[in-house]
Amino acid sequence: MRKPYRKSIDNYFFIYYSIDIWYNGIKYPVNLLKIDFMQKSESEENYINKDQDEIEKETLQDLQDLESFKKTFIDLNRGRPIYLIRFENIHGKSLIDFINILKRDIKIILECKDIDTGFYFIESKQSLLMGLVIQLESSIEQMPNVDNSLGKFHQECNKKNVCTFDYGISRTQSNFISTTNEIFNDLFRTAEKNLNDNLVRWSWTYFNKANSYISGTFHEAMIQPTVYYDHKKKTFSVKGGEVFVGGGAYKGYKDLISDIPNDQDLKRIELLILEKLIIACDHAPGLLKFNISPQSLIDTFANFEKVSRFNTLIRSKGLLPQNVRFELIEKHYEETEIQLKDVCQCFWDYGFSFAADDFGVKSSSHQVVLDLGLMIQEFKLDPISFKFKVKEDKVKFLDNLAFIDYCKKLADNREAVITAEAVEDIETLRFLLAHQIWQFQAFILFNKISVLQYRDEFESMKDLHEDIVFEILSNPELIKEQKKVGHIFKVARSNGLLT
Repeated sequence: MRKPYRKSIDNYFFIYYSIDIWYNGIKYPVNLLKIDFMQKSESEENYINKDQDEIEKETLQDLQDLESFKKTFIDLNRGRPIYLIRFENIHGKSLIDFINILKRDIKIILECKDIDTGFYFIESKQSLLMGLVIQLESSIEQMPNVDNSLGKFHQECNKKNVCTFDYGISRTQSNFISTTNEIFNDLFRTAEKNLNDNLVRWSWTYFNKANSYISGTFHEAMIQPTVYYDHKKKTFSVKGGEVFVGGGAYKGYKDLISDIPNDQDLKRIELLILEKLIIACDHAPGLLKFNISPQSLIDTFANFEKVSRFNTLIRSKGLLPQNVRFELIEKHYEETEIQLKDVCQCFWDYGFSFAADDFGVKSSSHQVVLDLGLMIQEFKLDPISFKFKVKEDKVKFLDNLAFIDYCKKLADNREAVITAEAVEDIETLRFLLAHQIWQFQAFILFNKISVLQYRDEFESMKDLHEDIVFEILSNPELIKEQKKVGHIFKVARSNGLLT
């Protein structure tokens, strides 16, 4: 076959092939005409001028075996959002031609140049899988809408009789901690469910928003500062804080979770959120604390190799394990072959520590403390443990005193600290200080601030004398300003109390 001649008109191109057919020793030149649909692209000239055999050879090389597909698609793109598109019932084009259309036009379809693709064909199911990675480092607003773009491409192919096909799209983060097979299986299952199911696609509108938030490189996270009182210097300083979802697309964890469909693996979503928060804390100073349920800890990190990966992720973000603490929230958990203590011990060996969140509110927290022993380095007290005043309810007030004394003994046994949460007034703050509770995570001192602001201001949020704190909290005008601003150091500076 001689080199084909191409002529392009509008959105169609005509390819003329000249071949020789021999019959009874006589050569007959034959001209063939191929008509195809193609939007103009930079790759059009190269595509047309290639020999058909060369094109088919290159396309076959693009089809990978499963393990190679997983490696190039998932392993080489850790930390990026990745898509898996499943095509079935392809008619009107051969598999080779259909792949070539995708390769040739995908940048036009998505209106994005920085795209990598890979292909795997499941012969037993006649399903073509296309891995899609968008190599963008910018904000999620600049990410192309793959769902809408593929939908338009599907309609155009039908409308112009190019070909017909069914398709399903799945998307996730090629996160650092999950194994390659876990990520692939999640994508594979979701793409199969999404296949030719408009109701599922419609229900995932908000899920796509959640995925965009999780996959975005922008550091969206909030932190509730932990304030430590130095009873010798009589000063308050920010020591670290608890990290939360917020500061951008979502106000908080509940808003984000409400956008996750019921058919999704919530354990995986929680892992992706944890990684998102870790990444947002890039080079953040102080002791950073992250909420996690004991059950999630067991289910996610039963494979201790994942603990090693988590440690690697932490260090890659300029953080140290000694400055990362898991707050074990009070939720019922079940142990099978892997015990909570075993998982925590693996983290502890790397230098991570644990806190008992809302300690004493439910009985499960006592069991966690007894099981983990020295690994519990912090007790976080819920307001129910100290909110009652002697004039309101003497018995409950005395019970609070007894409970605080009990917590102090547990803390002393393991050289742990006690943090009082949600302190609401100056009287309660004085009461806790009088009973040697030195650490607070309370809106009376700080509202949540962005991690970026926390990182920038950390060094300036130290050594605020108690006289200034109590002056602000006891002055009607200043306390009104403090409630509005939610940053006691800023209020002190703006009123000339701190130079």
